[in-house]
Amino acid sequence: MLQRLKRPLILRRISVSQLRRYSEETHKVKRYLFVDAFPGSWDIRNHVARFREKPILEALKLRLSNIKTHSFAVTELKPHHKDGGILVGFEFTPPPAGEDAALRAIDEELKLDAKEHGGLPSFLEETGCRFWFVKGKPWLEDLSRYPSPFLRVTFHGPDIGEERLYELFRPYGALRDIQEPLSTVVGTRRSANVVFFSARSAAIAHNTLHGLEEWAPGAASPTKLHVTYVHPLDGHKIRDWITRHPRIVFPIVIFILGSVSYTIFDSIRCFMVQVKIQDWLDYRQFRFYEWLRAKSAELNLFAPQPTSTEETWKERKQADTAVRAYISDWPSTIAFLHGPRGSGKKSLVDNILKTTNRKSLVIDCRALQNATTDTQFLTVLAKQTNYIPFFPFINSLHHLIDLASVGFIGQKANLGSTLPEQVHEMLTVVRRALKKVKTSHQRRVLRQARAEESHWIHAARAEKLRRGTWRDARLDFIAGNGIMSELGVGDECMDEEHFVTLPEPAGELHHSREELEVRKRQRGRAEIKAVESLPIVVLRNFDTRGSNRDEVFDKLTEWAASLVESQIAHVIVISDNRENIKRIAKALPSRPLNSITLYDADATSALAFVKRKLEDADINLEYTQQQVASVGRLGGRASDLESLIYKVRSGAAVEDAVEEIIIREVNEVSKKAFGDDAENARNLPWSREQAWALFKLLAGRSEVLYHDVLLEFPFKGDEAPLRSMEHAELISIGTHNGRPSTIRPGKPVFKAVFRRLANDPIFQATQDIAFNEKVIANAESTVKACEQELLSLKEIQRDFQHWWGRDPASSMRSRYLLSKMHAAAMKIENLERRNIELRRVLSKGGSDVL
Repeated sequence: MLQRLKRPLILRRISVSQLRRYSEETHKVKRYLFVDAFPGSWDIRNHVARFREKPILEALKLRLSNIKTHSFAVTELKPHHKDGGILVGFEFTPPPAGEDAALRAIDEELKLDAKEHGGLPSFLEETGCRFWFVKGKPWLEDLSRYPSPFLRVTFHGPDIGEERLYELFRPYGALRDIQEPLSTVVGTRRSANVVFFSARSAAIAHNTLHGLEEWAPGAASPTKLHVTYVHPLDGHKIRDWITRHPRIVFPIVIFILGSVSYTIFDSIRCFMVQVKIQDWLDYRQFRFYEWLRAKSAELNLFAPQPTSTEETWKERKQADTAVRAYISDWPSTIAFLHGPRGSGKKSLVDNILKTTNRKSLVIDCRALQNATTDTQFLTVLAKQTNYIPFFPFINSLHHLIDLASVGFIGQKANLGSTLPEQVHEMLTVVRRALKKVKTSHQRRVLRQARAEESHWIHAARAEKLRRGTWRDARLDFIAGNGIMSELGVGDECMDEEHFVTLPEPAGELHHSREELEVRKRQRGRAEIKAVESLPIVVLRNFDTRGSNRDEVFDKLTEWAASLVESQIAHVIVISDNRENIKRIAKALPSRPLNSITLYDADATSALAFVKRKLEDADINLEYTQQQVASVGRLGGRASDLESLIYKVRSGAAVEDAVEEIIIREVNEVSKKAFGDDAENARNLPWSREQAWALFKLLAGRSEVLYHDVLLEFPFKGDEAPLRSMEHAELISIGTHNGRPSTIRPGKPVFKAVFRRLANDPIFQATQDIAFNEKVIANAESTVKACEQELLSLKEIQRDFQHWWGRDPASSMRSRYLLSKMHAAAMKIENLERRNIELRRVLSKGGSDVL
């Protein structure tokens, strides 16, 4: 070890060039430039500039390579898209005068180069960018801190004064305010807020001054500046303001939601309703389908459709003619088509709409009435009218908001609306769509009419020019013929009325008259087409019995009345009961309704209808006298005839099918009219005696007089039971001059049903006994009343008896009461004798038929 220490120290020789290179490398200084070559993250152009990042960096590096002052050399390029710039790292050799002098020299050369080339390269080739020397330590982070005009300068050391902060930050842009540090908790760092007018200036200051060390006056150590972005409006502050001012926020939210719904969704809904009415999405309206159907008919690819049976239904012709006459004129009132259920009202209207090819909107009131909840009601109505988009959950959401508003502001926000109001809003949109359908069709019709009229006018003018009876006055202006050279201003209309002094030949006059007739016919056809362009609204199954939504149906009828009053559409209301006309008349009080009645077919029409239907099904019967009589017993109700046809197609005989239908109707009528038991009968709006008395009368006759039934027992002037039985479709009340006149069975088959019930011994005996008991009780009350009054008359006669005899007035009244009491007593005796015989029939099980 000592020997090694005693060895001489050998120094290697180093050349002068190596010493110079070593000295230069040790004195290199690295600094940064911030170049705003990209737009900031707040600028939409930033997404486009990212695609040009590589060419911009290459161009910037090439431009900076021209700088040679103090061995200037670019070492790195770091793009910073979030702040909209590039951090350029460079090295230089400081002179003996110091680094500041070298930086000033580099700055001057950079400015000269930028001025010569219009600035440094940027994402906009024609516009140059600026640069700044970074004074602190740059920090490239990817946090969610985006540029903001507000900067927070945190002091790591003694505070920096406001004047010095202004001097540091003002070169990067105009300042709005500098907020001095506030008193903070001991142990936390103090900070000041610097507010720029521009977020771009704040981003440049953030990248150049972050990490700068600055000496405060009298400080022992420098203060490091930590610069960060500040967003003054935080999410929780907005939330707190909203929760603290619900009286302002709730009306604004309601207004915004209503405006969005009205401007956006209502337009879409109106368009979708128009799509449904005009069948824009119906494949049967496409030309390709029509062509394919025509070719299929030519090639007999499909079996031909059976011929229509409307000509065999004579009773429908009058109603069909009335409906067609209504829709062929401008609407001034509502057409109310009523008739018994199963009489073919729906098929009649459907056939008219199909043959006339009119645009229609059908609303089924029965489906609306069967809806159990308000949401279901609105959903059904929206589906029938194609009211899309429809959000059924919004109604529940509105109620929740109303409940929440009570807790916030102490009262409801009234965002939720009632069912009638919502129905009114929906129908308003549908009305707007119907109006658009009307105007679009009429515009097309008028355009065609004008084109046809213009064609005829030009044709007539060409014919007059050919015959030499028409001239253009502008020719005189060109030729200079006298005063016409100054007054000729255009075409002179020279019809036959302008040729008073110049008589035309008879043929020309006849031609002018034909032209006028052609124009009149064209205008008439245009008006007819304009009427035919109106859409038709059909309210089907209109009946509000048992409904708890009278206000909603009132809105529906008012909407229908507004359509005809504004001549937007024809409205046809289909109902099973004529009593429903009162609700329609209430909505249109100033105009009489067009009431159209559809009756059942007679025996001849019913038999012809059955024959035609069975022939279409390839069933040929002999139609014996017994079969014809069976069809006659069934009557002319369309639903019953369809049921008969279905049973015959299934293989049943005509007599057996009719008998099965009658037995089914007997069971339904007995249950509906008399109830299952006594408890159920009490809930009926009529008594069993009233139904039995009416059925016995209708069993022997096709109709009875209304007032004869009303004035006799058991009705005694009470019309409510009769109206209730009519609503139940047990009977049908005919009118004459607007007043009830006759009573008929509710269905033609009911005549056989009533006869079957009246001829049933057990049923007849049971009902007659109950009926007689009521009559006996009524007669006994009459006898007791007469007895009491006779006793009173006896006292009167004793007090006012004269020497020549009794009082003639009391004697006359006594004789009347005695005769009335005698008649009641005889009735009681006969009815009790009759009840004994009926009870004997019941005891023998109906073997003795009375």
